[in-house]
Order: sequence, then C-alpha cells, then structure tokens
Amino acid sequence: MPRRISRPTNVLRPGRFQAVGSALAGTAAVVALTGCSALKYQEDVCSRGKYPVLQVNGPGGDCVANGDELPAGYTRYPEGKVPQQVNDKWDVYWLTRTLDQDGNVIDLPDAY
Repeated sequence: MPRRISRPTNVLRPGRFQAVGSALAGTAAVVALTGCSALKYQEDVCSRGKYPVLQVNGPGGDCVANGDELPAGYTRYPEGKVPQQVNDKWDVYWLTRTLDQDGNVIDLPDAY
C-alpha cells in the first residue's frame, strides 16, 4: 500500500494573495472616486447629555444639561425643528430666524 504524503496546511498559495490584493485595490478605487464622502465627520450641536436651546428675540443659542432649568431668555426649539448637527437643515434655518416671547418664528433683522 503506497504511503500517503501529507502537506502542511499553512502553505502560502499565490491565488489567495492575488484575491486579497484585488479586493484592496478595488476598495481604494471606490474611496478615491467617491471623495471619501462616506467618511464625512459631522459635529453634534450639543454634547451627549445636553439639548440645544434658542435665545428669545435674539440670534444666540446654547446647550443645557438634561434635567436642568432653561436659562432666562432662552426657550426650547419647536418640535421637529431642532438642530442635531452643525450645518444641518435646522441649524442653517435658525441662523436667520428666532422665536419671539409668544413662541412665533420671526426673522432676525441682522441675519447673516
């Protein structure tokens, strides 16, 4: 009966390296062609544990710790119009608007 020859299981096979190299090259091409848009960083308006508030009749805003009272002269944003990230839809919207003492949205006279 002929003897069976065993081979080590960790033999390097050139085909595997070619496949891995092709996959890495393809990934690099996708990242280069998309301009790294998937890796875009967006800064939150407030840090964790805080929520944004709007200055009444003024251009300012602030962040208040959850559970704390609102500072005098500030109010919460209207529901559904709260900015989450810097330069998102609602952050840009509130650059030129604010709320009056009755909660009505008004244009800022010196908006930029």
